[in-house]
Amino acid sequence: MNVLGKKKIVLLGMMTRMPVAGAVWGTMHYLVGFQRLGYDIYYVEQHAKTPYMLMEDENDDSSAKAATFLDRLMRRFDLGGKWAFHALHDDGRYYGMTEGELRQLYSSAALIINHHGATVPLPEHYATERLIYLETDPVELQIGLYEQNPAAIEFLEPHIAFFSWGLNYNQPDCLVPPPAVVQPLWNTYRGPVGDVFTTVGNWEQPGHEVRFKGEVYEWSKHYEFMKIIDLPSRTSQPFELALASYDADVQALLEEHGWRVRDALAFSRDLDPYRRYIAGSRGEFTVAKDQNVRLRSGWFSERSAQYLAAGRPVITQETGFSNVLPTGSGLFGFSGTDEILAAVDSINSDYAGHSKAAAEVAREYFNYDVVLPRILAEVGV
Repeated sequence: MNVLGKKKIVLLGMMTRMPVAGAVWGTMHYLVGFQRLGYDIYYVEQHAKTPYMLMEDENDDSSAKAATFLDRLMRRFDLGGKWAFHALHDDGRYYGMTEGELRQLYSSAALIINHHGATVPLPEHYATERLIYLETDPVELQIGLYEQNPAAIEFLEPHIAFFSWGLNYNQPDCLVPPPAVVQPLWNTYRGPVGDVFTTVGNWEQPGHEVRFKGEVYEWSKHYEFMKIIDLPSRTSQPFELALASYDADVQALLEEHGWRVRDALAFSRDLDPYRRYIAGSRGEFTVAKDQNVRLRSGWFSERSAQYLAAGRPVITQETGFSNVLPTGSGLFGFSGTDEILAAVDSINSDYAGHSKAAAEVAREYFNYDVVLPRILAEVGV
């Protein structure tokens, strides 16, 4: 498994916990991106969480199903044999790499990346002082640090460097990396472009709300969608929400107000249908979490980056990301309905121009050879 002359990078992730295409693509962009930059990249899961979404029956061997899932996925991207699943949620078995191979990998790696912060650091992760934290959802941890929460401090302490998708940190000289995409994986679509603005996500996600200085900041996006539920009645442009975590009452409510609704899981179990759905859309229209909107974190979605990479314009709720990313051509931030309608009119008046601009934003700000070298440079790899 050694690649002579190449520095090794390990990505700690959680794809088996959320084996849906959006989350999987988000992880694979990092793995493939580092691979294309010439690094010897490995993927490891040691998160100690049961992969329930892969189980069809309570008696299923969840660890074996997780291993089968990872083996098939990694082979697809020429990373066969470069993964490990450590069943800490169960009996501690190792799949893919052996325990000895994994410990040797950690000791020889130039960098170990805790993607999402989904893995509680183990001594073998930080023994060589090469563990970094790559956060995808800012706010909760930052508030924990602000309040001197011992658990938050203890979790972060083993990491030597910290990165976040909160693009608005430390403006105007922010060096926080945005989500990474491998654009060639998205710009090969040759099918027809639809007439519908779409997005993919969960309707309601309870929990994760935070309290800060006497105010509650919500996590679930449905709070923000409800603020603009009448949007379809104000334009002839159709909008579709591909959703998980919703029920018949939610669907009826949305359809009553003119939204199209479809089951996201129907095409999110596999990478290719998910990619075709995004690439076949006219563009993305979506909202952000209340936490990121009101606290102006600058968060930007990896899914939105995927739409841009496919050359599909994006209209998304402003979180402060426009202080870093160019808007008004291919990418639009909004804070109210009038701005949404103006963005729709602008895109539809010159779709080809905005499609080209969207791809250019992806190439200049999100492509792997832009984002990943900045991370490596910050930690001296």
